Amino acid sequence: MKLTTRVQLSVMMFLEFFIWGGWFVTLGTFLGTNLQADGASIGQVFSTQSWGAIIAPFIIGLIADRFFNAEKILGVLHIAGAFLMYQLYSADNISTFYPYVFGYMVLYMPTLALVNSVSFNQMKNPEKEFSNIRVWGTIGWIVAGLLISYLFHWDSKENIAAGLLKNTFLLSGAAALALGLLSFTLPATPPSKKSGEKVRVGDIIGLDALKLLKDKNFALFFLASVAICIPLAFYYQNTNPFLTNIGMTNPTGKMTIGQGSEVLFLLALPLFFTRFGFKKTILVGMLAWALRYVLFAYGNAGELSFMLITGIALHGICYDFFFVSGQIYTNSKAGEQYKSAAQGLITLATYGVGMLIGFKVAGMITDAYNNNGVFDYKMIWLIPAAIAAAVMLLFAVSFKDEKITNS
Repeated sequence: MKLTTRVQLSVMMFLEFFIWGGWFVTLGTFLGTNLQADGASIGQVFSTQSWGAIIAPFIIGLIADRFFNAEKILGVLHIAGAFLMYQLYSADNISTFYPYVFGYMVLYMPTLALVNSVSFNQMKNPEKEFSNIRVWGTIGWIVAGLLISYLFHWDSKENIAAGLLKNTFLLSGAAALALGLLSFTLPATPPSKKSGEKVRVGDIIGLDALKLLKDKNFALFFLASVAICIPLAFYYQNTNPFLTNIGMTNPTGKMTIGQGSEVLFLLALPLFFTRFGFKKTILVGMLAWALRYVLFAYGNAGELSFMLITGIALHGICYDFFFVSGQIYTNSKAGEQYKSAAQGLITLATYGVGMLIGFKVAGMITDAYNNNGVFDYKMIWLIPAAIAAAVMLLFAVSFKDEKITNS
């Protein structure tokens, strides 16, 4: 790959995740404090990510794969997204905010697949080259959080009260506009299929992979993947408001520790996976979810702040040891015939259905333990900890360990 192409793809990936990290991390805090939204309404807003994930395959399968170059669609979606980001910045109530964030997520979620398509199209050896490009996405997310906390200080209690947290939408909107314009200069990525090919819904959302559920082990993993998304939703929805409310300084910047650990544990995952196998690896991931929420329940911004930082740092184990190892397992079970369909099905089940349920549950629990603006965070965190522990125990008892061989 030429150096200029590598730089283009790295900047593309940096901006792609800078945009997401620039507003999504602080969204719960903004909704609760600036728009006075309750837990149920916040859950509905966060669930737009799930609806976007459900709709995204149809945009990719029906349009990007058949009619237009991926980089051009990427550009159009991000320029339109920049406009919607400005509308989110201008919204002054939750009823006005919701349709814009729904529209934005429907446009943004397909871009996650498009940036991968553009990248893979330029690579001769994706297994070796892609990680060096993708890591810039994680760096982009981290930089966004650091800017919000340590340069602009938008997440300080004083600036939140002054309404400055809405500036995160301007920050992400500017990055979206930049990426939209940059996209038209990216290397050409033509449609992967002919426009005349017959479209099957089963191909788009991976229904052909449902036959894999006849395997008891895979069915157990599939159900565990959906269930573990309930505690995952609590993290996305409640962590930033929680850290802000208990008085932690620069909460958004400190949450980037999680992305840093994600990079480190991604490097450690192959060694752990090879030595201990899939079952033990994924159980460690589930245990990390339960442990992090116990740490959140009993930590504070004072003497026990190390418990909160440890909980944030566990993100690498939580995500990599469960979701990434799960992708490896799915790949091995599916084989060449159903490989793409199986990955699509798992993505739909987790980021679509699982997270949709998770955000609903997180909103209900948050409202149940909200006493006129005073939150019982101990219970708000212990409940998802108990859910993660229950999933872990059921999986440990029911799943029969097996050797993983990737085709």
